[in-house]
Amino acid sequence: MNELVTIGAAALGGILPALAWLWFWRREDSEHPEPRKLIALAFIAGMVCVGVAIPIEKAVQPYLATQTLIFSAWSIIEEVLKFAFAYATVLRRREDDEPIDPVIYMVTVALGFAAMENVLFLLSPLAGGTLIENVMTGNLRFVGATLLHVLSSAAIGAAMGFAFYKGKAARIRAAVIGVILASVLHVGFNFFILNTPETQILRTFTFVWVGVIVLLAVIEYIKRIHPRLRIR
Repeated sequence: MNELVTIGAAALGGILPALAWLWFWRREDSEHPEPRKLIALAFIAGMVCVGVAIPIEKAVQPYLATQTLIFSAWSIIEEVLKFAFAYATVLRRREDDEPIDPVIYMVTVALGFAAMENVLFLLSPLAGGTLIENVMTGNLRFVGATLLHVLSSAAIGAAMGFAFYKGKAARIRAAVIGVILASVLHVGFNFFILNTPETQILRTFTFVWVGVIVLLAVIEYIKRIHPRLRIR
């Protein structure tokens, strides 16, 4: 019974905050919201993605010499997989019909990924930690790691949004650039985390919050992108 309670508490602590963020980000597409079934599919795809990422990350770890290299490789693996799962489930559908849509779908996949990751992180403190440790772990991941996943994946969606009405080659190029940018953001954040004293760890989250502010401005711009009228 205690194990079930622990798992249930971790599930609630990991998923509910992610759903709260999902509600916030979906408001950015309130005029033409995406179908709830596709949002749910994207969120679930992100959660399943964690189950694929972990074995791959464990497989590459023995070949990497330092902690920095390990976390850098993991960051790249996660960003590539999040995009792959988004592309396989929602990005190719006809409902993806506006420049803002790739951003919303990538953010949703990222939140699903973060939700499952949060559950796994919370299971350990809940099993043997104090209430304060549990709250601190949940809060730090709520304001830090979760938003990092959102920011990095949104970079992919934004790149695709900018190229939304361009040719196929331009859209592929934009997606590749987006994945590279997302990986750089993720690697950069992890680098700062690894090299920042615990007493100053909250300062590192400033990097994420500034990025989110920039992202909100970029989203407003993407909303105003329209197809060029062809002159006959």
